[in-house]
Amino acid sequence: MKVVILAGGLGTRLQEETTVRPKPMVEIGGRPMLWHIMNLYGAHGLKEFVLALGYKADFIRSYFLGYRAAMHDSTIRLADGHVTTHGTNEQEDWTVHLIDTGLTTQTGGRVRRLKEWIGNETFCLTYGDGVGDVDITALIAFHKSHGKLATVTAVRPPARFGSIALDGDEVRTFAEKTQMSEGWINGGFFVLEPQVLDYIESDATLWERDPLERLASEGQLRAFRHERFWQSMDTLRDVHLLESLWAGGSPPWRTWK
Repeated sequence: MKVVILAGGLGTRLQEETTVRPKPMVEIGGRPMLWHIMNLYGAHGLKEFVLALGYKADFIRSYFLGYRAAMHDSTIRLADGHVTTHGTNEQEDWTVHLIDTGLTTQTGGRVRRLKEWIGNETFCLTYGDGVGDVDITALIAFHKSHGKLATVTAVRPPARFGSIALDGDEVRTFAEKTQMSEGWINGGFFVLEPQVLDYIESDATLWERDPLERLASEGQLRAFRHERFWQSMDTLRDVHLLESLWAGGSPPWRTWK
């Protein structure tokens, strides 16, 4: 099963980082967010990825085209550019398709442009800016069990603020909100049938609007509830949080060895 990752957006809410690199290439623990996401899938045996590129596509291309050399010691013969890599460093057994889906194409349009790469098989879809300890194997099994066209992973948004109950100007109670106290939101990590591409009209289509709304109204969308860790990377604060979790040695999304 192929995994489509949306990696072409501008990342305007994270301009401190995205002026020099695309959002999925912002590093956590010295590795791009994209690498972390791909490892989530790789841990469940999914090793073929289709990356929908756009903004600063060359940055992502360069990373993967130079990936093997970057992971090993190398000898370069300058006369003809021949490169010999040395050592037996363990390396991910992935196949990565790098597909330019346009600079200004919206999320749905990017998926639509990948039609020939998706083919006629069930596929996974996610964003290039969020991680969680999602059980991908269970997610796929859930999708196959209900027989509908689409499954979305529903998550609890991380709570940012404490809850204060007031009586006039007196604080009656004060409590830090837990993630479980929040409602359900779209956490990405979709499993989809290829027929969903018929719900996407053009490059200007937002996947999160008309296609998902129509699938829901027609009873073709089911939710896989994920109640454990999930975190998006929308702001510099989120980057620092993820970095601190990684530095702690046991980041909750690291389900691979």
